[in-house]
Amino acid sequence: MKAHNTACPRNCYSTCSFKVWTDNGKVIKIDPQPLNKATPQGICLKGLSYVERVNSPQRILHPLKKINGEFKQISWEAALSEISEKLQYFKEKYSPQSVLFYYASGMSGLLNSVSTNFWKLYGGATTVYGNLCWPAGLEATRLSLGENKHNIPWDVENAKLILVWGKNPAESNIQQMIPIEKAQQNGAKLVFVDPRRTASAERADLLIQPIPGTDGILALSIAKILIEKNQIDKEFIDKYVLGYDAFKEFVLKININEASIECGVSVEFINKLANFIGTTKPMTLIPGYGMQRYTNGGQTTRCLLALSIITGNIGKPGACWHYADLQSDIFSEIKEPVNYFPPEKPDGIFRREIATARLGEDMLQISDPDLKMAWVERGNPVTQNPDSNKVKEAFRKLEYCVVVDQFLTDTAQEADIVLPAKTMFEQSDIISSYWNPYIQLRQKVIEPIGEVKPETEVYYLLAKKMGFPDSEIDKNIPYPSDEATEKWLNNQLKPWPDITLEKLKKGPILTPVLQEIAFSDYKFNTPSGKIELFSETAHKKWGVNPLPNYEKTIDGNKENKFPFNLMSPNTKNRIHSQFGNLESIKLIDPKPFASINLGDAHAKGIKEGDFIKVFNDRGELTINVKIDASLRPGNIVIVNGYWHEEGSCPNILSKGRETDMGHGTAFHDNMVDYEKPNIK
Repeated sequence: MKAHNTACPRNCYSTCSFKVWTDNGKVIKIDPQPLNKATPQGICLKGLSYVERVNSPQRILHPLKKINGEFKQISWEAALSEISEKLQYFKEKYSPQSVLFYYASGMSGLLNSVSTNFWKLYGGATTVYGNLCWPAGLEATRLSLGENKHNIPWDVENAKLILVWGKNPAESNIQQMIPIEKAQQNGAKLVFVDPRRTASAERADLLIQPIPGTDGILALSIAKILIEKNQIDKEFIDKYVLGYDAFKEFVLKININEASIECGVSVEFINKLANFIGTTKPMTLIPGYGMQRYTNGGQTTRCLLALSIITGNIGKPGACWHYADLQSDIFSEIKEPVNYFPPEKPDGIFRREIATARLGEDMLQISDPDLKMAWVERGNPVTQNPDSNKVKEAFRKLEYCVVVDQFLTDTAQEADIVLPAKTMFEQSDIISSYWNPYIQLRQKVIEPIGEVKPETEVYYLLAKKMGFPDSEIDKNIPYPSDEATEKWLNNQLKPWPDITLEKLKKGPILTPVLQEIAFSDYKFNTPSGKIELFSETAHKKWGVNPLPNYEKTIDGNKENKFPFNLMSPNTKNRIHSQFGNLESIKLIDPKPFASINLGDAHAKGIKEGDFIKVFNDRGELTINVKIDASLRPGNIVIVNGYWHEEGSCPNILSKGRETDMGHGTAFHDNMVDYEKPNIK
């Protein structure tokens, strides 16, 4: 047996370091890697299931072609020949932009940029702008603080108040519970704001359960109370904050009783939360990503951030806006969220005119040229994008589709050709994190199983097949060998001489630009050089109020005929649509279910274990029920990531809308009804 240091490349906060053991070229075991101070106690359940994932009998190990509606194994030669012919045909007859190149966040790594290099050599493609996850919150933070960074994860231990707002770290960021619990042992108070009573909230001193999408007015009400009681940091505000006087004038007009009705939180509990914030320092405020997936998501984030700003909880140990940390992303010329924005001036190569939020609708409507073909990698848009019935319709309208994946996902089922994708153990790459401050090597530990080829090799062979100039191929796509891959990665590391592959093989390395306490120098990369409560840029670029402001969500307004908020949070058992197909996960999470409130269930005559039909104007699904007395009334929870083939994909019900800023996706802004189905 041999142990290798590696790191998890999934779209997850933790980006855990771990040791993987191999025996005769097979992954057999996973152990903790304590060198990473953010993830010292080992990887999560999903990470442990990598042993099954890489060895799964369900893995695609050969190219597949759909023949008469069924997938049949074909050779790489046949697959690459057919794909190259199709690419050449669509390029010559319609233009390169008749091909959609769609990728998502299924596996991170610097080598992913090789994909874009191939499509440049091809002459271009149509791609998307925006993002499914977090750009509204990123943009809100960037507008306010100038950039997205936060204190090192273990600094949470220094907080005396930890306010976790709309996040369930015990499931979505399990490593964060370590410093939270240490802080509690040191006497810190822990407060959760969440319509659900989650496993994380069981540890809390206070749980506040607002109506989804109304967090902004709750935060502004608290700000009013803090200002009225003079529980603010006036010295900090005077030195470092722009727009406080306008913000103060604005929030003092809020009627707390009306705000209480709007957010569904009693005045008593609003005052309790305000008292925690106003009397306890330092405070670390940890917001989740779900709240900014509403149509008011960016402004909601600004409202929450205002609480940290006016109390001076920025730039000090234990005092932090703990939203996103991009300090370890030292390789990107343009950082998120700006890289999600459509170009102000098209480059004539990539047509970025399809919004991720409206993928299906925009695919169907785009013209000059129409879309004829799609190439999908690192993503499962038929499951994960809003209004997924429309996404499925758009894919079925295409003349040809190639999907690169490890399993036959919902999107792969729509393909003409499916190419087998590597796992994280079958090619080395360098990854960073949006939570911990490390650069890490995702190390190759086994040879690709079956006929699997890393995507870089697929692009290399396809470029050769299409007759691209050898000189251009050599400049843009590494030769298919471990030596060439390492040479390519070393080239990316040249600007950072203290980071080498040999060092990374021994374990994670702290980012060389690390500021352990974010903004401790009180330098803010905003137009004014200060924290901007009043942001002229927010108004000019996004058309929102320059001050943090609350607007009702589109679906969640009081006139909506569908009375229940559908929440589709993450779960410990999946990362979006990944892992749920594994037998080790099915043992603990065997079938889809919806959680509903006990009182709501009683009113509709629904019992534990019943099936219900969940519906709105966009679609319907039938799903098993679990009754949760702790869930706020008026809500239903179906975790995201269920596949269509499971019959419970929540994005059947979601609408393709953008957020108020950042070109995010507002699929949490989603009202439904449910009832017992009529069974004949």
